[in-house]
Amino acid sequence: MSSSHLSTGRLTVRLGAIAANYRQFRQRAAPAEIAGVVKADAYGLGAAAVARTLVDAGCHTFFVARVEEGVALRPVAPNARIFVLDGAPAGTSRKLLEHCLIPVLNSLAEIESWSQIARNERQTLDCAIQIDTGMNRLGLPPDELSILSANTRRRLFGFNVVLCMSHLACADDPSSSMNRIQLEKFKTALAQLPPAPASLAASAGVLLGKDYVFDMPRVGIGLYGGNPRIFGPNLFAVAVVVTGRILQLRRVDRGESVGYGATFRAGRPSTLATVGLGYADGLMRAIGNRGQGAIAGMRAPIAGRLSMDLLSLDVTDIPPHAVSVGTEVEFAGDTISLEEFAGWAGTANYEVLTSFGRRLPRHYEPAA
Repeated sequence: MSSSHLSTGRLTVRLGAIAANYRQFRQRAAPAEIAGVVKADAYGLGAAAVARTLVDAGCHTFFVARVEEGVALRPVAPNARIFVLDGAPAGTSRKLLEHCLIPVLNSLAEIESWSQIARNERQTLDCAIQIDTGMNRLGLPPDELSILSANTRRRLFGFNVVLCMSHLACADDPSSSMNRIQLEKFKTALAQLPPAPASLAASAGVLLGKDYVFDMPRVGIGLYGGNPRIFGPNLFAVAVVVTGRILQLRRVDRGESVGYGATFRAGRPSTLATVGLGYADGLMRAIGNRGQGAIAGMRAPIAGRLSMDLLSLDVTDIPPHAVSVGTEVEFAGDTISLEEFAGWAGTANYEVLTSFGRRLPRHYEPAA
Protein backbone atom coordinates (compact mmCIF):
# COMPACT_ATOMS: atom_id res chain seq x y z
CA MET A 1 0.00 0.00 0.00
CA SER A 2 2.86 2.38 0.75
CA SER A 3 6.53 2.40 1.65
CA SER A 4 9.04 4.51 3.53
CA HIS A 5 12.76 5.02 4.05
CA LEU A 6 12.48 5.52 7.81
CA SER A 7 15.23 4.14 10.04
CA THR A 8 14.31 0.49 10.30
CA GLY A 9 15.06 -0.38 13.91
CA ARG A 10 17.16 -0.05 16.99
CA LEU A 11 18.27 -1.68 20.20
CA THR A 12 17.48 0.49 23.21
CA VAL A 13 19.59 -0.09 26.32
CA ARG A 14 18.09 1.24 29.55
CA LEU A 15 21.14 2.09 31.58
CA GLY A 16 18.97 3.04 34.55
CA ALA A 17 17.52 -0.47 34.61
CA ILE A 18 21.01 -1.98 34.55
CA ALA A 19 21.99 0.21 37.51
CA ALA A 20 18.80 -0.79 39.35
CA ASN A 21 19.48 -4.48 38.70
CA TYR A 22 23.01 -4.06 40.00
CA ARG A 23 21.69 -2.46 43.17
CA GLN A 24 19.23 -5.30 43.63
CA PHE A 25 22.02 -7.86 43.41
CA ARG A 26 24.07 -5.87 45.90
CA GLN A 27 21.16 -5.80 48.33
CA ARG A 28 20.50 -9.54 47.96
CA ALA A 29 24.14 -10.49 48.41
CA ALA A 30 25.18 -7.98 51.10
CA PRO A 31 27.76 -7.67 52.48
CA ALA A 32 29.44 -9.41 49.53
CA GLU A 33 30.88 -7.39 46.68
CA ILE A 34 29.09 -7.65 43.32
CA ALA A 35 31.25 -7.95 40.20
CA GLY A 36 29.85 -7.06 36.79
CA VAL A 37 30.32 -9.51 33.92
CA VAL A 38 30.82 -7.47 30.74
CA LYS A 39 32.29 -10.10 28.44
CA ALA A 40 31.16 -10.28 24.82
CA ASP A 41 30.75 -6.49 24.73
CA ALA A 42 28.47 -6.63 27.79
CA TYR A 43 26.38 -9.39 26.22
CA GLY A 44 26.14 -7.35 23.03
CA LEU A 45 24.90 -4.15 24.67
CA GLY A 46 28.13 -2.16 24.59
CA ALA A 47 30.73 -2.73 27.28
CA ALA A 48 31.86 0.90 27.46
CA ALA A 49 28.42 2.37 28.20
CA VAL A 50 27.46 -0.47 30.53
CA ALA A 51 30.71 -0.37 32.48
CA ARG A 52 30.49 3.40 32.98
CA THR A 53 27.00 2.94 34.35
CA LEU A 54 28.12 0.20 36.72
CA VAL A 55 31.10 2.21 37.93
CA ASP A 56 28.76 5.10 38.71
CA ALA A 57 26.55 2.63 40.60
CA GLY A 58 29.50 1.55 42.74
CA CYS A 59 30.92 -1.46 40.86
CA HIS A 60 34.67 -1.86 41.34
CA THR A 61 35.29 -5.29 39.78
CA PHE A 62 34.60 -6.64 36.30
CA PHE A 63 34.96 -9.95 34.50
CA VAL A 64 35.70 -10.38 30.80
CA ALA A 65 36.45 -13.49 28.79
CA ARG A 66 39.29 -12.39 26.51
CA VAL A 67 42.43 -10.38 27.14
CA GLU A 68 41.42 -8.02 24.31
CA GLU A 69 38.14 -7.30 26.10
CA GLY A 70 40.07 -6.35 29.21
CA VAL A 71 42.38 -4.06 27.24
CA ALA A 72 39.37 -2.27 25.74
CA LEU A 73 37.69 -1.96 29.13
CA ARG A 74 40.65 -0.52 31.03
CA PRO A 75 40.27 3.12 29.82
CA VAL A 76 36.57 3.01 30.74
CA ALA A 77 37.22 1.66 34.25
CA PRO A 78 40.74 2.87 35.06
CA ASN A 79 40.56 2.08 38.77
CA ALA A 80 38.63 -1.18 38.62
CA ARG A 81 39.88 -4.71 39.02
CA ILE A 82 39.41 -6.57 35.73
CA PHE A 83 39.56 -10.39 35.73
CA VAL A 84 40.14 -12.34 32.52
CA LEU A 85 38.29 -15.66 32.58
CA ASP A 86 40.38 -17.21 29.79
CA GLY A 87 43.43 -16.95 32.01
CA ALA A 88 46.88 -16.16 30.67
CA PRO A 89 47.21 -17.86 27.27
CA ALA A 90 50.65 -17.94 25.71
CA GLY A 91 51.68 -14.58 24.33
CA THR A 92 49.30 -12.51 26.44
CA SER A 93 51.40 -11.81 29.53
CA ARG A 94 52.66 -8.43 28.31
CA LYS A 95 49.13 -7.16 27.69
CA LEU A 96 47.95 -8.50 31.03
CA LEU A 97 50.74 -6.67 32.82
CA GLU A 98 50.56 -3.42 30.84
CA HIS A 99 46.81 -3.06 31.41
CA CYS A 100 46.75 -4.38 35.00
CA LEU A 101 44.50 -7.31 34.13
CA ILE A 102 44.11 -10.23 36.53
CA PRO A 103 44.15 -13.68 34.91
CA VAL A 104 41.91 -16.47 36.18
CA LEU A 105 44.36 -19.38 36.15
CA ASN A 106 42.68 -22.61 35.13
CA SER A 107 45.40 -25.27 35.26
CA LEU A 108 48.67 -26.18 36.94
CA ALA A 109 50.45 -25.30 33.71
CA GLU A 110 49.01 -21.78 33.78
CA ILE A 111 49.91 -21.43 37.46
CA GLU A 112 53.49 -22.45 36.74
CA SER A 113 53.68 -20.08 33.79
CA TRP A 114 52.33 -17.13 35.79
CA SER A 115 54.77 -17.90 38.62
CA GLN A 116 57.63 -17.80 36.13
CA ILE A 117 56.41 -14.46 34.78
CA ALA A 118 56.35 -13.10 38.35
CA ARG A 119 59.95 -14.22 38.81
CA ASN A 120 60.99 -12.61 35.54
CA GLU A 121 59.23 -9.37 36.43
CA ARG A 122 60.67 -9.45 39.97
CA GLN A 123 57.32 -8.44 41.42
CA THR A 124 54.31 -10.00 43.09
CA LEU A 125 51.45 -10.45 40.61
CA ASP A 126 47.76 -10.86 41.33
CA CYS A 127 45.77 -13.79 39.99
CA ALA A 128 42.61 -15.80 40.56
CA ILE A 129 42.45 -19.58 40.62
CA GLN A 130 39.47 -21.44 39.24
CA ILE A 131 38.52 -24.84 40.64
CA ASP A 132 36.46 -27.25 38.56
CA THR A 133 33.66 -28.55 40.79
CA GLY A 134 31.67 -30.35 38.13
CA MET A 135 31.36 -28.21 34.98
CA ASN A 136 34.29 -30.08 33.39
CA ARG A 137 35.11 -27.00 31.39
CA LEU A 138 37.77 -24.62 32.75
CA GLY A 139 39.43 -24.87 36.14
CA LEU A 140 41.72 -27.21 38.05
CA PRO A 141 40.34 -30.76 38.10
CA PRO A 142 40.58 -32.75 41.35
CA ASP A 143 43.93 -34.35 40.53
CA GLU A 144 45.58 -31.01 39.80
CA LEU A 145 44.01 -29.47 42.91
CA SER A 146 45.57 -32.25 45.00
CA ILE A 147 48.99 -31.58 43.51
CA LEU A 148 48.63 -27.86 44.14
CA SER A 149 47.43 -28.27 47.72
CA ALA A 150 50.37 -30.55 48.52
CA ASN A 151 52.87 -27.75 47.90
CA THR A 152 51.16 -24.39 47.69
CA ARG A 153 54.17 -22.38 48.90
CA ARG A 154 56.35 -23.42 45.98
CA ARG A 155 53.67 -23.54 43.30
CA LEU A 156 52.11 -20.21 44.24
CA PHE A 157 55.43 -18.45 44.67
CA GLY A 158 55.60 -14.96 43.23
CA PHE A 159 51.96 -14.07 43.06
CA ASN A 160 49.05 -13.10 45.21
CA VAL A 161 45.87 -15.19 44.93
CA VAL A 162 43.15 -12.55 45.22
CA LEU A 163 40.26 -14.89 44.41
CA CYS A 164 39.38 -18.58 44.35
CA MET A 165 36.38 -19.32 42.18
CA SER A 166 34.25 -21.99 40.57
CA HIS A 167 31.13 -22.01 38.42
CA LEU A 168 27.74 -23.66 38.93
CA ALA A 169 26.36 -25.83 36.14
CA CYS A 170 22.67 -25.88 37.12
CA ALA A 171 22.04 -22.76 39.17
CA ASP A 172 19.20 -21.81 36.83
CA ASP A 173 17.28 -24.77 38.28
CA PRO A 174 17.00 -24.40 42.07
CA SER A 175 15.73 -27.97 42.39
CA SER A 176 18.87 -29.51 40.86
CA SER A 177 20.94 -31.61 43.26
CA MET A 178 24.01 -30.51 41.31
CA ASN A 179 23.96 -27.16 43.10
CA ARG A 180 24.50 -28.62 46.56
CA ILE A 181 27.07 -31.12 45.24
CA GLN A 182 29.13 -28.33 43.69
CA LEU A 183 28.79 -26.18 46.79
CA GLU A 184 30.26 -28.90 48.98
CA LYS A 185 33.06 -29.60 46.48
CA PHE A 186 33.91 -25.92 46.43
CA LYS A 187 34.05 -25.72 50.23
CA THR A 188 36.34 -28.75 50.27
CA ALA A 189 38.59 -27.18 47.66
CA LEU A 190 38.82 -23.91 49.57
CA ALA A 191 39.96 -25.79 52.66
CA GLN A 192 42.91 -27.17 50.68
CA LEU A 193 44.19 -23.77 49.56
CA PRO A 194 45.58 -20.71 51.33
CA PRO A 195 42.84 -18.33 52.53
CA ALA A 196 41.51 -16.03 49.81
CA PRO A 197 38.19 -14.39 48.88
CA ALA A 198 35.85 -16.86 47.19
CA SER A 199 33.39 -16.64 44.32
CA LEU A 200 30.92 -19.34 43.24
CA ALA A 201 27.67 -17.65 42.21
CA ALA A 202 26.70 -15.94 38.99
CA SER A 203 23.26 -14.30 38.59
CA ALA A 204 21.26 -17.47 39.21
CA GLY A 205 23.55 -18.55 42.03
CA VAL A 206 22.73 -15.40 44.01
CA LEU A 207 19.06 -16.41 43.89
CA LEU A 208 19.91 -19.80 45.43
CA GLY A 209 20.56 -18.09 48.76
CA LYS A 210 23.31 -16.94 51.07
CA ASP A 211 25.10 -20.29 51.12
CA TYR A 212 26.15 -19.71 47.52
CA VAL A 213 27.10 -16.03 47.72
CA PHE A 214 30.54 -16.21 49.41
CA ASP A 215 32.59 -13.01 48.94
CA MET A 216 31.93 -11.91 45.36
CA PRO A 217 29.19 -13.09 43.00
CA ARG A 218 29.82 -12.44 39.31
CA VAL A 219 26.57 -11.29 37.74
CA GLY A 220 25.72 -10.97 34.06
CA ILE A 221 22.35 -11.96 32.62
CA GLY A 222 20.36 -10.53 35.53
CA LEU A 223 22.08 -7.17 35.11
CA TYR A 224 20.76 -7.01 31.58
CA GLY A 225 17.19 -7.86 32.53
CA GLY A 226 17.22 -11.54 31.64
CA ASN A 227 15.66 -14.11 33.95
CA PRO A 228 18.52 -16.15 35.44
CA ARG A 229 16.17 -19.05 36.18
CA ILE A 230 14.54 -21.40 33.70
CA PHE A 231 11.14 -20.95 35.36
CA GLY A 232 9.42 -18.54 37.70
CA PRO A 233 8.97 -14.77 37.56
CA ASN A 234 11.75 -12.49 36.41
CA LEU A 235 12.87 -10.37 39.36
CA PHE A 236 14.88 -7.91 37.29
CA ALA A 237 13.96 -4.78 35.36
CA VAL A 238 13.75 -4.85 31.57
CA ALA A 239 16.98 -3.33 30.26
CA VAL A 240 16.82 -4.15 26.55
CA VAL A 241 14.19 -3.21 23.98
CA VAL A 242 14.49 -4.29 20.33
CA THR A 243 12.23 -2.55 17.84
CA GLY A 244 11.74 -2.32 14.10
CA ARG A 245 9.52 -0.16 11.93
CA ILE A 246 6.86 -1.08 9.42
CA LEU A 247 8.09 -0.38 5.89
CA GLN A 248 5.00 -1.44 3.97
CA LEU A 249 1.42 -2.66 4.46
CA ARG A 250 -0.46 -4.88 2.03
CA ARG A 251 -3.68 -6.84 1.76
CA VAL A 252 -3.57 -10.47 0.68
CA ASP A 253 -6.39 -12.84 -0.19
CA ARG A 254 -7.07 -16.18 1.41
CA GLY A 255 -4.55 -18.77 0.21
CA GLU A 256 -1.78 -16.33 -0.76
CA SER A 257 1.71 -17.12 0.50
CA VAL A 258 4.29 -15.00 2.30
CA GLY A 259 8.08 -15.05 2.10
CA TYR A 260 10.69 -17.55 1.01
CA GLY A 261 9.51 -21.11 0.63
CA ALA A 262 5.86 -20.05 0.83
CA THR A 263 5.73 -21.55 4.33
CA PHE A 264 2.82 -19.33 5.37
CA ARG A 265 -0.51 -19.15 3.55
CA ALA A 266 -3.24 -16.81 4.63
CA GLY A 267 -6.27 -18.61 5.98
CA ARG A 268 -8.42 -15.51 5.44
CA PRO A 269 -8.14 -12.12 3.77
CA SER A 270 -5.31 -10.57 5.76
CA THR A 271 -3.28 -7.44 6.33
CA LEU A 272 0.47 -7.94 6.36
CA ALA A 273 3.10 -5.56 7.68
CA THR A 274 6.64 -5.80 6.34
CA VAL A 275 9.15 -4.82 9.04
CA GLY A 276 12.72 -3.79 8.32
CA LEU A 277 14.47 -6.30 10.55
CA GLY A 278 15.82 -9.74 9.78
CA TYR A 279 18.35 -12.32 10.82
CA ALA A 280 21.22 -9.98 9.93
CA ASP A 281 20.00 -7.88 12.86
CA GLY A 282 19.97 -10.84 15.24
CA LEU A 283 16.32 -11.84 14.95
CA MET A 284 16.96 -15.52 14.47
CA ARG A 285 15.55 -17.25 11.42
CA ALA A 286 14.12 -19.94 13.70
CA ILE A 287 11.37 -17.61 14.96
CA GLY A 288 9.68 -17.52 11.54
CA ASN A 289 6.04 -18.71 11.77
CA ARG A 290 6.54 -18.99 15.56
CA GLY A 291 7.46 -15.62 16.98
CA GLN A 292 5.52 -12.44 17.44
CA GLY A 293 5.89 -8.70 17.32
CA ALA A 294 4.08 -6.21 19.55
CA ILE A 295 2.48 -2.95 18.48
CA ALA A 296 1.46 -0.72 21.39
CA GLY A 297 1.31 -3.81 23.59
CA MET A 298 -0.80 -5.80 21.10
CA ARG A 299 0.72 -8.94 19.63
CA ALA A 300 0.86 -9.98 15.99
CA PRO A 301 2.29 -13.29 14.73
CA ILE A 302 5.25 -13.50 12.38
CA ALA A 303 4.03 -14.75 9.01
CA GLY A 304 6.48 -16.85 7.04
CA ARG A 305 10.23 -17.07 7.18
CA LEU A 306 12.51 -14.27 8.24
CA SER A 307 14.86 -13.08 5.55
CA MET A 308 18.16 -11.29 6.00
CA ASP A 309 16.66 -7.81 6.24
CA LEU A 310 12.88 -8.23 6.47
CA LEU A 311 10.08 -10.07 8.20
CA SER A 312 6.30 -10.05 7.85
CA LEU A 313 3.65 -9.75 10.55
CA ASP A 314 0.01 -10.68 10.24
CA VAL A 315 -1.58 -7.53 11.66
CA THR A 316 -5.15 -8.36 10.63
CA ASP A 317 -6.32 -8.33 14.26
CA ILE A 318 -4.53 -5.11 15.21
CA PRO A 319 -6.86 -2.08 15.07
CA PRO A 320 -6.17 -0.20 11.81
CA HIS A 321 -5.57 3.09 13.63
CA ALA A 322 -2.58 1.50 15.40
CA VAL A 323 -0.84 0.29 12.25
CA SER A 324 0.77 2.45 9.59
CA VAL A 325 4.03 2.83 7.72
CA GLY A 326 6.62 3.89 10.28
CA THR A 327 4.83 2.28 13.23
CA GLU A 328 7.29 0.82 15.75
CA VAL A 329 7.14 -2.91 16.47
CA GLU A 330 8.71 -4.48 19.56
CA PHE A 331 10.37 -7.89 19.33
CA ALA A 332 11.90 -7.91 22.82
CA GLY A 333 11.19 -5.59 25.71
CA ASP A 334 8.22 -4.74 27.90
CA THR A 335 5.68 -6.90 26.07
CA ILE A 336 7.87 -9.73 24.75
CA SER A 337 10.51 -11.03 27.16
CA LEU A 338 13.93 -12.27 26.20
CA GLU A 339 12.87 -15.66 27.51
CA GLU A 340 9.79 -15.79 25.32
CA PHE A 341 11.86 -14.86 22.28
CA ALA A 342 14.38 -17.54 23.24
CA GLY A 343 11.61 -20.13 23.47
CA TRP A 344 10.50 -19.38 19.91
CA ALA A 345 14.09 -19.68 18.72
CA GLY A 346 14.82 -22.86 20.69
CA THR A 347 17.72 -21.26 22.55
CA ALA A 348 18.60 -19.32 25.73
CA ASN A 349 18.18 -15.66 26.63
CA TYR A 350 21.99 -15.36 26.67
CA GLU A 351 22.22 -16.24 22.99
CA VAL A 352 19.34 -13.93 22.11
CA LEU A 353 21.12 -10.95 23.70
CA THR A 354 24.51 -11.65 22.15
CA SER A 355 23.02 -12.29 18.70
CA PHE A 356 21.56 -8.86 18.05
CA GLY A 357 23.70 -7.74 15.13
CA ARG A 358 26.05 -4.79 15.07
CA ARG A 359 23.93 -3.35 12.23
CA LEU A 360 21.16 -2.63 14.71
CA PRO A 361 21.74 0.92 16.00
CA ARG A 362 22.06 1.23 19.75
CA HIS A 363 20.28 3.92 21.72
CA TYR A 364 21.21 4.44 25.37
CA GLU A 365 18.66 5.77 27.80
CA PRO A 366 20.74 7.37 30.55
CA ALA A 367 20.59 6.35 34.17
CA ALA A 368 18.87 8.86 36.42
